[in-house]
Amino acid sequence: MRIPPPLRLQALATCLVLFTHGYASAAEPASTSLQHSVDAAVRPVMQAQGIAGMAVAVIVDGEAHYFNYGVASKASQQAVSRDTLFEIGSVSKTFTATLVAYAQAQGKLKLSDTASQHWPALRGSAFDQVSVLNLGTYTAGGLPLQFPAEADNSQSMLGYYQHWKPAFATGTQRLYSNPSLGLFGYLGARSFGQPFDQVMENTLLPKLGLQHTYLTVPKAQMTNYAQGYNKDNQPVRVGPGALDDEAYGIKTTTRDLVRYVEANLKPAALEKPLQQAIAATHSGYYTAGEMTQGLGWELYPYPVILERLLAGNSSQMALEPQKVTWLTPPTPARDELFINKTGSTGGFGAYIAFVPARQIGIVLLANKNYPIADRVKIAHQVLSTLDPQGAR
Repeated sequence: MRIPPPLRLQALATCLVLFTHGYASAAEPASTSLQHSVDAAVRPVMQAQGIAGMAVAVIVDGEAHYFNYGVASKASQQAVSRDTLFEIGSVSKTFTATLVAYAQAQGKLKLSDTASQHWPALRGSAFDQVSVLNLGTYTAGGLPLQFPAEADNSQSMLGYYQHWKPAFATGTQRLYSNPSLGLFGYLGARSFGQPFDQVMENTLLPKLGLQHTYLTVPKAQMTNYAQGYNKDNQPVRVGPGALDDEAYGIKTTTRDLVRYVEANLKPAALEKPLQQAIAATHSGYYTAGEMTQGLGWELYPYPVILERLLAGNSSQMALEPQKVTWLTPPTPARDELFINKTGSTGGFGAYIAFVPARQIGIVLLANKNYPIADRVKIAHQVLSTLDPQGAR
């Protein structure tokens, strides 16, 4: 039986007070109990990892709760808010995947098309045998995590792709890759006849209702752009690279990411092609280790235990080839899933997770690239308080 949100949060309040004080206060507000839960999960990690600022949003049955910690910049001491812009790294891949799936819903391409069909300059290369879906699911045949330094620019990337040779048979191994997902997004934008930044900022983002999400932060918004810090606590922000917009380029706020999560939780209010696009990103294309690969998103049957999430988000999954078992046909989008994606740049760390069946979700943004395991643990801890059965 589904527990109404006020009762869920009151139960959370009771459990937290019993845990910390040994007695329950029935009068404690639900918002206070959720604050306790988020504080307990977030503050120790911030302290241990030396994170200057974090913005957190928790979504419960369409209602957003915002929790802001620390500063967006050590120099200015500007406090983090729901309108602070953070780099979200590879969470950007979920936006790219939605755009490509939107192109498919409008008949502009098919995931089964070969890459060279949509970029004639690739004809005669290995990409005559690599599908758009292979690129979107990291199964082209061993495209690396990053472009080689000499090819990491818009002038050299075409030559890199033209001369690239697969390390293993296309479709047999997953190797997480910016050049793979980046080319996926590049081909999607070509199907619209527009550069990627234009079709993303002028078409997809407005259709999702996102007003403060950018590939290039406008001058008027620079005061809201958090300063990132690297492992040595030196200030850094993401720099340019080949297909950077497509693979890791988005900067956004918790306020906008709440809208984005809500669109994924309840897509029925969107236009039909965008509904179809979101369903395609939530579909399962193959299994690899502990997770099922969607488009951009990574999926787990719900309920899900923490250990499975940690395995699916491990460095081994990101850095090493993984044998895949294709799901034919792909498993359709369904509510009983735990859907997540991590993202990092040199100075930022992001994580989004949500459960359509429970209408709950969480957004974690930080201006430091801290361990992914810590992000997963925070999210699992908070979401489990909202739905204890989900942590079995």
